[in-house]
Amino acid sequence: MKTIGVFYWIFVGLTAALMLMASIPDVLQVPGAIAVITHLGYPTYFLPFIGIAKILGVAAILVPGFIRLKEWAYAGLAFDLIGALYSHLSSGDSPSVWIFALIGIVLVGGSYLLFRKRLSYANNSGLSTLRTSSLNGFVNSNSVSADHNEVQSALN
Repeated sequence: MKTIGVFYWIFVGLTAALMLMASIPDVLQVPGAIAVITHLGYPTYFLPFIGIAKILGVAAILVPGFIRLKEWAYAGLAFDLIGALYSHLSSGDSPSVWIFALIGIVLVGGSYLLFRKRLSYANNSGLSTLRTSSLNGFVNSNSVSADHNEVQSALN
């Protein structure tokens, strides 16, 4: 479990860093982001929306608990990155442009797979292991049992 946890946090950290670095220019509507979004054929008003969505997705992945919200966040980040990769490929962009979307897909996918593996381990050995490591020991029994029920229903 410890190895899975270490790799999980490495993937989550890299995913969060990549997505946050990609979201800031979108939210601020910097000229480079406007040029890219225009080149891809999207309206500029799409930038702040997608930037804020990325930030909220990263926040959902980083906050302990909220298993269903994490599932939706992973899906949203995957849709964003797959859409970005498809848009760049359709526009005829070179690999140096679309490689970051591909790296993001690998990071989000790896993070999600490790997230599911941790859930599976927590379900088999008791949720307190997952919750304690996520919260650094700040767990109350009510949230653990509530999240345990959420894990059970999510895995069924």
